Amino acid sequence: VTNLYGVMFKPSNFDSTRKYPVIDQIYPGPQVTSVPYFYVPTSRLPINQTTQLQVQAIAELGFIVIEVDHLGGNLRSKAFHDFYYGNMGDNGIPDHIAAIKQLGSMHRYLDLDRVGIYGHSGGGFASTDALLSYPDFFKVAVSESGNHDNRTYQAAWGEKYEGLLVRDTIRKTDNYENQVNYLKAKNLMGHLFLIHGDMDDNVHPANTIQLVNALVAANKTFDLLIVPDRNHGISQDPYVMRRMWDYFVRYLMGAEPPRDYLIAPAPLP
Repeated sequence: VTNLYGVMFKPSNFDSTRKYPVIDQIYPGPQVTSVPYFYVPTSRLPINQTTQLQVQAIAELGFIVIEVDHLGGNLRSKAFHDFYYGNMGDNGIPDHIAAIKQLGSMHRYLDLDRVGIYGHSGGGFASTDALLSYPDFFKVAVSESGNHDNRTYQAAWGEKYEGLLVRDTIRKTDNYENQVNYLKAKNLMGHLFLIHGDMDDNVHPANTIQLVNALVAANKTFDLLIVPDRNHGISQDPYVMRRMWDYFVRYLMGAEPPRDYLIAPAPLP
Protein backbone atom coordinates (compact mmCIF):
# COMPACT_ATOMS: atom_id res chain seq x y z
CA VAL A 1 0.00 0.00 0.00
CA THR A 2 2.80 2.42 0.96
CA ASN A 3 6.06 2.79 -0.94
CA LEU A 4 9.15 2.49 1.22
CA TYR A 5 12.55 3.82 0.19
CA GLY A 6 16.00 2.66 1.12
CA VAL A 7 19.53 1.89 0.04
CA MET A 8 21.50 -1.32 -0.37
CA PHE A 9 25.26 -1.39 0.13
CA LYS A 10 27.33 -4.06 -1.63
CA PRO A 11 31.01 -4.94 -1.26
CA SER A 12 33.22 -3.45 -3.95
CA ASN A 13 34.09 -6.98 -5.15
CA PHE A 14 30.41 -7.90 -5.40
CA ASP A 15 29.66 -11.13 -7.27
CA SER A 16 26.01 -11.65 -8.23
CA THR A 17 26.51 -15.44 -8.38
CA ARG A 18 27.30 -15.61 -4.64
CA LYS A 19 24.93 -15.66 -1.66
CA TYR A 20 25.59 -12.87 0.84
CA PRO A 21 24.46 -12.59 4.46
CA VAL A 22 22.20 -9.57 4.98
CA ILE A 23 22.61 -6.93 7.69
CA ASP A 24 19.84 -4.43 8.45
CA GLN A 25 21.01 -1.11 9.91
CA ILE A 26 18.06 0.32 11.82
CA TYR A 27 17.08 3.51 13.59
CA PRO A 28 13.35 3.57 14.36
CA GLY A 29 12.88 7.33 14.48
CA PRO A 30 10.49 9.03 14.49
CA GLN A 31 12.48 12.27 14.63
CA VAL A 32 15.09 11.18 12.08
CA THR A 33 15.73 8.29 9.72
CA SER A 34 18.90 6.30 9.06
CA VAL A 35 18.22 6.23 5.32
CA PRO A 36 20.44 8.84 3.66
CA TYR A 37 18.94 11.59 1.51
CA PHE A 38 21.89 11.01 -0.81
CA TYR A 39 25.17 9.10 -0.59
CA VAL A 40 28.45 10.98 -0.30
CA PRO A 41 31.44 8.59 -0.18
CA THR A 42 33.65 10.96 1.83
CA SER A 43 33.98 11.96 5.46
CA ARG A 44 32.29 15.32 4.73
CA LEU A 45 28.75 14.18 5.37
CA PRO A 46 25.57 15.93 6.53
CA ILE A 47 24.76 15.24 10.17
CA ASN A 48 22.31 12.44 9.39
CA GLN A 49 24.82 10.78 7.06
CA THR A 50 27.57 10.03 9.59
CA THR A 51 26.83 6.29 9.66
CA GLN A 52 27.14 5.78 5.91
CA LEU A 53 30.90 5.25 5.73
CA GLN A 54 30.63 2.70 8.51
CA VAL A 55 27.81 0.94 6.65
CA GLN A 56 29.94 0.66 3.52
CA ALA A 57 32.85 -0.63 5.61
CA ILE A 58 30.64 -3.43 6.96
CA ALA A 59 29.56 -4.32 3.43
CA GLU A 60 33.23 -4.62 2.43
CA LEU A 61 33.57 -7.49 4.90
CA GLY A 62 31.31 -9.56 2.63
CA PHE A 63 27.78 -8.53 3.56
CA ILE A 64 24.86 -6.81 1.90
CA VAL A 65 23.81 -3.98 4.21
CA ILE A 66 20.32 -2.53 3.93
CA GLU A 67 18.78 0.67 5.25
CA VAL A 68 15.07 1.19 4.71
CA ASP A 69 12.52 3.69 5.95
CA HIS A 70 9.31 2.56 7.64
CA LEU A 71 5.95 3.86 8.74
CA GLY A 72 6.46 6.41 11.50
CA GLY A 73 9.62 7.94 10.08
CA ASN A 74 10.06 11.56 9.09
CA LEU A 75 10.43 13.41 5.78
CA ARG A 76 7.29 11.84 4.36
CA SER A 77 3.60 12.73 4.76
CA LYS A 78 2.00 13.60 8.10
CA ALA A 79 -0.01 10.37 7.97
CA PHE A 80 3.24 8.42 7.44
CA HIS A 81 4.83 10.16 10.43
CA ASP A 82 1.77 9.91 12.69
CA PHE A 83 1.84 6.10 12.53
CA TYR A 84 4.53 6.06 15.22
CA TYR A 85 2.69 8.23 17.76
CA GLY A 86 1.46 6.07 20.60
CA ASN A 87 2.89 3.07 18.74
CA MET A 88 6.61 3.04 19.54
CA GLY A 89 6.57 -0.70 20.16
CA ASP A 90 6.30 -1.20 16.39
CA ASN A 91 9.90 -0.02 15.90
CA GLY A 92 9.46 -0.21 12.11
CA ILE A 93 10.52 -3.85 12.20
CA PRO A 94 7.52 -5.33 10.33
CA ASP A 95 8.25 -2.95 7.45
CA HIS A 96 11.94 -3.88 7.49
CA ILE A 97 11.12 -7.59 7.33
CA ALA A 98 8.66 -7.04 4.48
CA ALA A 99 11.22 -4.98 2.55
CA ILE A 100 14.03 -7.52 3.03
CA LYS A 101 11.77 -10.40 1.97
CA GLN A 102 10.70 -8.47 -1.13
CA LEU A 103 14.32 -7.71 -1.99
CA GLY A 104 15.17 -11.37 -1.45
CA SER A 105 12.56 -12.40 -4.00
CA MET A 106 14.10 -9.99 -6.50
CA HIS A 107 17.79 -10.69 -5.87
CA ARG A 108 19.02 -14.27 -5.47
CA TYR A 109 22.32 -13.11 -3.97
CA LEU A 110 20.55 -12.15 -0.71
CA ASP A 111 20.69 -15.03 1.78
CA LEU A 112 17.54 -14.64 3.86
CA ASP A 113 18.58 -17.54 6.08
CA ARG A 114 21.35 -15.30 7.40
CA VAL A 115 19.89 -11.94 8.38
CA GLY A 116 21.40 -9.76 11.09
CA ILE A 117 20.55 -6.32 12.44
CA TYR A 118 22.28 -3.56 14.36
CA GLY A 119 21.62 -0.07 15.64
CA HIS A 120 22.61 2.57 18.14
CA SER A 121 20.48 4.26 20.82
CA GLY A 122 16.91 3.95 19.50
CA GLY A 123 18.46 1.56 16.98
CA GLY A 124 19.87 -0.44 19.89
CA PHE A 125 16.38 -0.64 21.32
CA ALA A 126 14.98 -1.67 17.91
CA SER A 127 17.69 -4.20 16.98
CA THR A 128 17.27 -6.07 20.26
CA ASP A 129 13.50 -6.00 19.85
CA ALA A 130 13.89 -7.42 16.34
CA LEU A 131 15.87 -10.41 17.61
CA LEU A 132 13.48 -11.05 20.51
CA SER A 133 10.20 -10.44 18.67
CA TYR A 134 11.12 -12.10 15.34
CA PRO A 135 13.63 -14.82 16.30
CA ASP A 136 12.81 -16.91 13.23
CA PHE A 137 13.91 -14.13 10.88
CA PHE A 138 16.80 -12.32 12.57
CA LYS A 139 19.74 -14.52 13.62
CA VAL A 140 22.22 -11.95 15.01
CA ALA A 141 21.83 -8.51 16.60
CA VAL A 142 24.36 -5.97 17.81
CA SER A 143 22.74 -3.42 20.08
CA GLU A 144 24.57 -0.25 21.14
CA SER A 145 23.40 2.08 23.93
CA GLY A 146 19.80 0.94 23.68
CA ASN A 147 16.91 2.54 25.59
CA HIS A 148 15.38 -0.87 26.22
CA ASP A 149 12.57 0.46 28.45
CA ASN A 150 11.25 3.91 27.59
CA ARG A 151 9.69 4.17 31.03
CA THR A 152 13.24 4.67 32.33
CA TYR A 153 14.34 6.95 29.49
CA GLN A 154 13.98 10.71 29.20
CA ALA A 155 10.56 12.22 28.63
CA ALA A 156 11.88 14.30 25.71
CA TRP A 157 11.81 11.18 23.53
CA GLY A 158 9.49 8.58 25.01
CA GLU A 159 6.68 10.79 26.28
CA LYS A 160 6.94 13.09 23.27
CA TYR A 161 5.94 10.27 20.92
CA GLU A 162 4.26 7.65 23.12
CA GLY A 163 2.36 10.00 25.45
CA LEU A 164 2.11 10.01 29.21
CA LEU A 165 2.40 6.74 31.08
CA VAL A 166 -1.10 5.29 31.59
CA ARG A 167 -1.44 2.35 33.95
CA ASP A 168 -4.14 -0.30 33.71
CA THR A 169 -4.58 -1.34 37.33
CA ILE A 170 -6.94 -4.20 36.45
CA ARG A 171 -4.70 -5.88 33.87
CA LYS A 172 -1.57 -4.68 35.72
CA THR A 173 0.02 -3.28 32.61
CA ASP A 174 0.53 0.10 30.92
CA ASN A 175 0.78 1.66 27.47
CA TYR A 176 4.59 1.30 27.40
CA GLU A 177 4.78 -2.41 28.16
CA ASN A 178 4.76 -3.58 24.52
CA GLN A 179 8.11 -1.83 23.98
CA VAL A 180 9.99 -3.20 27.01
CA ASN A 181 12.74 -5.50 25.77
CA TYR A 182 13.48 -7.24 29.04
CA LEU A 183 9.94 -8.64 29.12
CA LYS A 184 10.82 -10.56 25.92
CA ALA A 185 14.11 -12.03 27.20
CA LYS A 186 12.76 -15.58 27.16
CA ASN A 187 12.38 -15.36 23.35
CA LEU A 188 16.11 -15.11 22.65
CA MET A 189 17.22 -17.73 20.12
CA GLY A 190 19.98 -16.08 18.09
CA HIS A 191 23.19 -14.28 18.99
CA LEU A 192 22.80 -10.97 20.87
CA PHE A 193 25.66 -8.57 21.59
CA LEU A 194 24.84 -5.70 23.97
CA ILE A 195 27.23 -2.72 24.13
CA HIS A 196 26.98 0.32 26.39
CA GLY A 197 29.28 3.06 27.64
CA ASP A 198 29.34 3.33 31.42
CA MET A 199 29.32 7.15 31.23
CA ASP A 200 26.44 7.37 28.76
CA ASP A 201 25.03 10.88 29.04
CA ASN A 202 21.87 10.13 27.09
CA VAL A 203 20.67 6.57 27.72
CA HIS A 204 21.53 5.45 31.25
CA PRO A 205 23.43 2.12 31.31
CA ALA A 206 20.72 0.78 33.62
CA ASN A 207 18.61 0.28 30.49
CA THR A 208 21.04 -2.40 29.31
CA ILE A 209 21.75 -3.82 32.79
CA GLN A 210 18.03 -4.34 33.37
CA LEU A 211 17.88 -6.35 30.13
CA VAL A 212 20.97 -8.31 31.15
CA ASN A 213 19.29 -9.19 34.44
CA ALA A 214 16.27 -10.58 32.59
CA LEU A 215 18.43 -12.58 30.17
CA VAL A 216 20.33 -14.10 33.09
CA ALA A 217 17.06 -14.96 34.83
CA ALA A 218 15.86 -16.63 31.61
CA ASN A 219 19.15 -18.60 31.41
CA LYS A 220 19.95 -17.15 27.98
CA THR A 221 23.41 -16.97 26.40
CA PHE A 222 24.40 -13.52 25.14
CA ASP A 223 27.39 -11.21 24.92
CA LEU A 224 27.97 -7.96 26.78
CA LEU A 225 30.54 -5.18 26.48
CA ILE A 226 30.55 -2.29 28.95
CA VAL A 227 33.03 0.31 27.68
CA PRO A 228 34.60 2.38 30.49
CA ASP A 229 34.60 6.18 30.39
CA ARG A 230 32.58 6.31 27.16
CA ASN A 231 29.50 8.44 26.63
CA HIS A 232 26.56 7.92 24.29
CA GLY A 233 28.60 8.31 21.10
CA ILE A 234 30.33 4.93 21.25
CA SER A 235 29.27 3.94 17.73
CA GLN A 236 32.25 5.89 16.37
CA ASP A 237 34.73 4.24 18.76
CA PRO A 238 37.20 2.12 16.71
CA TYR A 239 37.24 -0.68 19.31
CA VAL A 240 33.44 -0.87 19.38
CA MET A 241 33.30 -0.89 15.57
CA ARG A 242 35.84 -3.71 15.39
CA ARG A 243 33.99 -5.81 17.95
CA MET A 244 30.77 -5.37 15.96
CA TRP A 245 32.53 -6.39 12.73
CA ASP A 246 33.95 -9.46 14.47
CA TYR A 247 30.54 -10.46 15.81
CA PHE A 248 28.82 -10.42 12.43
CA VAL A 249 31.74 -12.17 10.71
CA ARG A 250 31.76 -14.93 13.33
CA TYR A 251 28.04 -15.52 13.91
CA LEU A 252 26.37 -14.39 10.66
CA MET A 253 29.04 -15.17 8.06
CA GLY A 254 30.38 -18.21 9.90
CA ALA A 255 34.03 -17.20 9.51
CA GLU A 256 36.74 -16.39 12.03
CA PRO A 257 37.80 -12.72 12.04
CA PRO A 258 41.46 -11.71 12.41
CA ARG A 259 42.39 -11.47 16.06
CA ASP A 260 42.76 -7.96 17.51
CA TYR A 261 42.46 -6.20 14.15
CA LEU A 262 43.27 -2.51 14.60
CA ILE A 263 41.04 0.13 13.01
CA ALA A 264 43.25 3.17 12.57
CA PRO A 265 43.36 6.24 10.31
CA ALA A 266 45.11 5.74 6.99
CA PRO A 267 48.62 7.26 6.91
CA LEU A 268 48.88 10.69 5.34
CA PRO A 269 50.38 10.70 1.81
